[in-house]
Amino acid sequence: MNKVIVTFLLLIGIVASSCTTSKSVISQKADLSRYEYASIINNDTYHIPAQLMEYEIQLFDAIESSRLKLVNDRRIGELSPNQQSKLLMVKYGVDILEEESVVTVNFIDYLTGRPIASCRGAYTTLGFSVSADIRGAIKRVAKQIAETFPK
Repeated sequence: MNKVIVTFLLLIGIVASSCTTSKSVISQKADLSRYEYASIINNDTYHIPAQLMEYEIQLFDAIESSRLKLVNDRRIGELSPNQQSKLLMVKYGVDILEEESVVTVNFIDYLTGRPIASCRGAYTTLGFSVSADIRGAIKRVAKQIAETFPK
């Protein structure tokens, strides 16, 4: 009887986690191959709660695992005009909901301000572990970023 209950709960967990969607949306007119650099905007690194720092580190790692090279926002002016034309500004958001956690990373052309790509990672443990949900969502968004900007 216990095996049946455990199996049933496991099946529900698998079905629920498969319902979360992780995807990338890319502008139809964007040539992603031309971009080489990325810079995080609205970065509140030094103002965020310490317990969230591990997630921010994982987001930076996710971007660095692609072909994009991170550039500090204070050093953008040191890039040549040609390099600036290959720069994407990165803005991310985290939504922690009861049913799932969602991490979205948006890429914006530096010169035009036009959104180029948006990568979304979602994950759920059905409310059992918020930190596991966030970690799972970050792993999924990292996969989307790596597929969108392959090395």
